[in-house]
Amino acid sequence: MKKELSSSESLAIITDMIAKAKQEAAGDGSFYFLLWGWVISICSFGHYALEKAGFEHPYYVWVLVLPSVFISFFWGIKKKSKAKIKTHLDQVLNQLWIGVFMGIVVVLGFMPVLGFNHNPVILLLAAVGMFATGSLIRVSMVKLGAVVLAIAAVVAFLVPVSDQYLVAGIAMILGYLVPGYYLKNTYRERV
Repeated sequence: MKKELSSSESLAIITDMIAKAKQEAAGDGSFYFLLWGWVISICSFGHYALEKAGFEHPYYVWVLVLPSVFISFFWGIKKKSKAKIKTHLDQVLNQLWIGVFMGIVVVLGFMPVLGFNHNPVILLLAAVGMFATGSLIRVSMVKLGAVVLAIAAVVAFLVPVSDQYLVAGIAMILGYLVPGYYLKNTYRERV
């Protein structure tokens, strides 16, 4: 004979299921911020240092981005295959960052047309992605990272191209890594 659940027992089961679904869907959300924050800040500082040292091809340091693209891609596939639940929020965030990525690729393709002032535009695209992400997941620290990136874009427009790499490196630490570590460290509190 089946036992009838009381309303409080039913509510407890539903609450537990929602919490598990929320935890499954949200993850800690920090992986991409930490990966790209580290990679782009290292490449930006490397480019800046090599150029100031008189190295003929300071852009060689950007080859570090290629393995990061593959790591990012395969991590996303792995996460997707493991996920038991796919929420609308996951889909919106995924589409948002694909759009930001496509915008960055277009900007990089037109670097000569932009007079190699691509860093400020890329920082603005990243700021839009961060602000929308922070709004969707309701984390003010992520939105604050977007503000830092937008301010850095303004500063980068005002300095010579070679110094834009220094600005971008600092912006990635404050605008990506700080929110990324915040998300990682507060994960249990948020779900």
